[in-house]
Amino acid sequence: MNLTPSNKSADTRGLQEAAFPDRIIAIRVWPMLAGAALSLFPFTIFSVLLVPIAASVDVDEAAVGSLRGLGGVAALLAGVLLAPIVGRWARSWAPSAALVGLAGVCVLATAGTVPALVAFCLGIGLCTALLTPLLITQAISCFSSPGNSGRAATLITAVQSLAAVAAGPVTGLLALAGGWRVALWTTAGAALALAAVLLWRRPHENLADEALHHADYMESFARLWHRPELLNLIGISILRTTAFMGQLAFLAVTYDRHFSMGPEAFALVWTLSGAAFFVGNYAAGRWARRAAEAPRAASLVMASGILAGASGLPLITLPGSLPLALLGTMLMSLSHAVIAAIVTTLIAHRGQQCTGAAFSLNAAGQSVGVFAGAALGGLGLAWGNMLGVTLALTLPMAIALLLAVVLHRQH
Repeated sequence: MNLTPSNKSADTRGLQEAAFPDRIIAIRVWPMLAGAALSLFPFTIFSVLLVPIAASVDVDEAAVGSLRGLGGVAALLAGVLLAPIVGRWARSWAPSAALVGLAGVCVLATAGTVPALVAFCLGIGLCTALLTPLLITQAISCFSSPGNSGRAATLITAVQSLAAVAAGPVTGLLALAGGWRVALWTTAGAALALAAVLLWRRPHENLADEALHHADYMESFARLWHRPELLNLIGISILRTTAFMGQLAFLAVTYDRHFSMGPEAFALVWTLSGAAFFVGNYAAGRWARRAAEAPRAASLVMASGILAGASGLPLITLPGSLPLALLGTMLMSLSHAVIAAIVTTLIAHRGQQCTGAAFSLNAAGQSVGVFAGAALGGLGLAWGNMLGVTLALTLPMAIALLLAVVLHRQH
């Protein structure tokens, strides 16, 4: 099949499409933004209410927190093995199906047993690994220019961090009203409602165009292996997600042990972390959109963010004062937000024919990082308490710094 005419048309649209303001981009992709935000709630609830959840199933906090590592297996299988199928379904009913699955495992978790929590972790890993690339692919396909596509993708990550800000106090209020089960039931209801909206608004698809898109998507995986700079960006994204989400997974335990902080008060700390991430991601995304044509400068800023994030970790996990712990929490969130925004923007600007595959694998890798960080942090906690958590989560940041140095030399 000849691809030349459609490619020329796309290039022409890219030249004609102006740089849209964030408001216009958000209006065009609002259903994807809502889905991305909602996908963060199950993990937020599990993290903020880890202590009462562990108490309700009468299992050690480290063991319950480590259960999320099981989701990495599901996320890896879904994100890598099913990625070509995800590309074919990106504009159809798959986002709604993923949201329905997310609602189902949230309800299942409220059974309050270890098997139910295991199924919850596996199910959330599967659903988020499918949902995130579906939504990102759908968002970037709404625009023809790399700048607008990249900004749409970074807005999704910014909205996810904003959802973390909202999820903190909402989870605290729901915990006061009815506990962690009410929080999960509410999330399940919202997921079902949004699934219906997405299904109703799904675009009319041209089957011939969809088959063509599927073929391109399959071929782009082979091309991706010959793009080491994109693979480095994805690797940095996975490693920084592992460290950051590992820290978030045990943040409630840290503040509970060091400062005897309950879930209601800790919800404010979670809000602080989410607000810092949102500000950092939004601001860095705007800067990276302009600086994407200077990738060496972007890679230097990214390396600085990795160093700052690593330095903030011991302020949180090791015994100290509450102001230092709060400072470390803000520094960690801001630094990781900068890294995430630069990675997303560089993929959008430099991915070319590999953009769709790179975003899909990056999203899948982030899903793996979420659960890998929880598992790694759990092993560190079981081995050496909070010092073990610090050492375990510093390791992926050190590897990410090496990849950032290699990336700088590649440009």
